[in-house]
Amino acid sequence: MQLTRIAQTCLLTLFGALAGHASADTLEGARTHIAEQAKALEPELLETRRDLHAHPELGNTEKRTSEMVAKQLQAMGLEVKTGVARTGVVAILKGALPGPTVALRADMDALPVKEVSDLPFASKAKGTYLGKEVDVMHACGHDAHTAILLSTAKILTGMRDTLPGTVVFYFQPAEEGPSDFIPDGKNTWGAKMMIEEGVMKSPKPDAVFGLHVWAGVPAGRIAYRPGPTLASSDDLRIKILGKQTHAGRPWDGIDPITVGAQTIVGLQTVVSRRTDISSYPSVVSIGTINGGTRYNIIPESVDMSGTIRSYDYGIRQKLHADVRQTVEKIAESGGAKAEVTIIEKYDPTINNPALTEKMLPTLRWAAKDDVVQGPLVGGAEDFSFYAKEAPGLFVFLGVTPKDQDMSKAAPNHNPGFFVDEAALVVGVRTLASLATDYLYANAKP
Repeated sequence: MQLTRIAQTCLLTLFGALAGHASADTLEGARTHIAEQAKALEPELLETRRDLHAHPELGNTEKRTSEMVAKQLQAMGLEVKTGVARTGVVAILKGALPGPTVALRADMDALPVKEVSDLPFASKAKGTYLGKEVDVMHACGHDAHTAILLSTAKILTGMRDTLPGTVVFYFQPAEEGPSDFIPDGKNTWGAKMMIEEGVMKSPKPDAVFGLHVWAGVPAGRIAYRPGPTLASSDDLRIKILGKQTHAGRPWDGIDPITVGAQTIVGLQTVVSRRTDISSYPSVVSIGTINGGTRYNIIPESVDMSGTIRSYDYGIRQKLHADVRQTVEKIAESGGAKAEVTIIEKYDPTINNPALTEKMLPTLRWAAKDDVVQGPLVGGAEDFSFYAKEAPGLFVFLGVTPKDQDMSKAAPNHNPGFFVDEAALVVGVRTLASLATDYLYANAKP
């Protein structure tokens, strides 16, 4: 059959259009769409982040933040549930094609820190922390996390018609812990509350991803680590019970201050002499000691508090047992008694090794090959609880200007903590591509 030149041109144009449409349904087409949309949405991303930064809210009080988040998600046409874990928001995006489910998580809460910056959107907010009025600041970048995930949701929603599977968005409160008093036996910590209220049951994710902005790492760089990544964090509370007496007649009493001093020194041997650190390090630190009311009175008791940190569940439990034994035996040797309370707060964050390896090419694409394997981090994150329920991957996004001395960057939780906003679009590329790459790689036939 012969065709006229005009007909040939029309068919070539049609086939070209169809080929272009087909390519948009592929992994490479998805990545191209993500890259283009992440750049196009950057002004909106920055506007959202700056608004959140100027209006920070403490754990379990993120009312304004969650209302903003829910409003934007509802405008995207997503299935949105509010009031999860008090102030959390969950949104569900169902792709048009069958496939697995992935979850993406951002935390929303701020810290009781007074901001020191000349930014036009610097926080002037106040809040109530454990009954006291305090200054409030997004000193750990959760404003960036929330803005990044909102832009990610918008991009993925635009891909709904070709998306093979489901994406669930977790906007979580109280990662830093509750700002209010904790009722006895009541859990009010963010991720635990979210999970207890069933966010990982319906729908149940096959994988969960998250990121955290990090000072001291060049803006736009992604740092990852397979296996244990962040430490567990457990509160240690010790009460040494002695016998009050005049300081001039110490033999008439039992000195809890002396016993407390011996306890602090003795605890340093728990890690250095009794813990196998050939695989992972551990830490036992005392941060506070309080006792006495007057210089010439040996007090009745001394209170101390500290932290226990590890990267391994077995070592963690051994540390607990060794700490209890050490404290109790030292107290007994001094004629005193000891009450030891250990409160398990955060589990170690453990990245699924197989998932990490599979998603490494995705990270390299998102960060344009500026990807490094990072060190163990002594901080803790309640993303760990999601990663216990489903294979998880948690990465760090550098936010310190590239021309700055990284060693001099104000760290997270510091009044001078600063986010180079040029990095945020990399965060969007990262979360969006982690979701799509996983869905395409595991799509159902």
